[in-house]
Amino acid sequence: MRKLELHWQILIGMLLGLVFGFVMTYPDWGPEFVQDWINPFGTIFVKLLKLIAIPLILASLVKGISDLQDISKFRRIGLRTISIYVVTTVVAITIGLLLVNVLKPGDGISDETITKLTETYATDTAVTSKLEEASRQRQRPLGFLEDMVPDNAIKALSENKLMLQVIFFTIFLGISMLLIGEERAKPLKNFFDSLNFVVLKMVDLIMLTAPFAVFALLANVVVSSGDPDLLLALLRYAGVVVLGLFLLVVFYAIVVGSYTKKNPFWFLKEISPAQLLAFSTSSSAATLPVTMERVEEHIGVDKEVSSFVLPVGATINMDGTSLYQGVAAVFIAQALAFDLTLGDQLTIVLTALLASIGSAAVPGAGMVMLVIVLESIGFPADKLAIGLALIFAVDRPLDMCRTVINVTGDATVSMVVAKSVGKLGEPRVEDWDEYYEEVK
Repeated sequence: MRKLELHWQILIGMLLGLVFGFVMTYPDWGPEFVQDWINPFGTIFVKLLKLIAIPLILASLVKGISDLQDISKFRRIGLRTISIYVVTTVVAITIGLLLVNVLKPGDGISDETITKLTETYATDTAVTSKLEEASRQRQRPLGFLEDMVPDNAIKALSENKLMLQVIFFTIFLGISMLLIGEERAKPLKNFFDSLNFVVLKMVDLIMLTAPFAVFALLANVVVSSGDPDLLLALLRYAGVVVLGLFLLVVFYAIVVGSYTKKNPFWFLKEISPAQLLAFSTSSSAATLPVTMERVEEHIGVDKEVSSFVLPVGATINMDGTSLYQGVAAVFIAQALAFDLTLGDQLTIVLTALLASIGSAAVPGAGMVMLVIVLESIGFPADKLAIGLALIFAVDRPLDMCRTVINVTGDATVSMVVAKSVGKLGEPRVEDWDEYYEEVK
């Protein structure tokens, strides 16, 4: 019998998780049962993916750079990657601002709903923690560059949220290996080549449990969701965000079809396991190992390109999150009667672009970025908590949706860069038991 493809297995797991979670909201003991006995399996899965994220970046990026032979190729890949990421982010923010200004979802929020949302969420610890985190992230104009350079490589490698520092150290190491010549670098190169194969095999093994893990993750999301009435009140706002995200997928599909000459539907099918995991985990960083495996083995992007483009993208390319910034900022301004000028909206574009570069690829980082964006347009400090309270009820489901777009954007750019440097080849899929006959 033909084996069911992975994306269908994951999708079935997600649907069963949603149904099970909904059923478990009825008995009083249901939510506690899910959180105590079901959710841990999802948490373990996410931890495993995060466990191998940094070793994968380290191994694949060093391998990619050391295989280049010519350092000018790396410069060409790097410049194109950053430039395309900036363009796609600006496109995302622009789509969001156009939709929210045309559809005006904030005008449909009643004073009673604003009051109820404020009473429910304004003093919530999750909201106040986002405000505190945003105040810590305020920095000097070149603070981003300063923070990118680690003063302790071991410390950088021990923290997933220091991914930019890991990328900087790894690029520095890979370039230095190129400069000492192939013969001297060979022992170290062989080590990283071997490590890369091992970590990719770990991805294959972890993915065997993906359908069960997304069942657990989605069941927990359902039982821990907020007041349904408040969710319905924010349906127009959520609808505008989702519409914008859908238009971004259309944009990616057009780019893939017109530039790489690949079938956009084939591209979306091959990247779908990474998209479904992004939806379940709300984390680009946790999904990164799977994204790299899908892009390299199933789409045919050469490791020289994917090993740089995807880790950098998971850190600085937040198209879905940036679109959300634009919609959320204007929605809050509309709901609280704070007038925005054209200059303010241009400031949102610039600030959301810069904020996305320094944003962590973890759940909830978008709201921290939103505070920075709101402050940039002079939004009253005493109303920031109210502004976040307005959108907090639907932030988790929207976070799941925008993470899907973040991952899709990374994969799209990797294909575009690969095509531009002649590194987009044919897929070569490896199953988890590819070498099992040799070792059993």
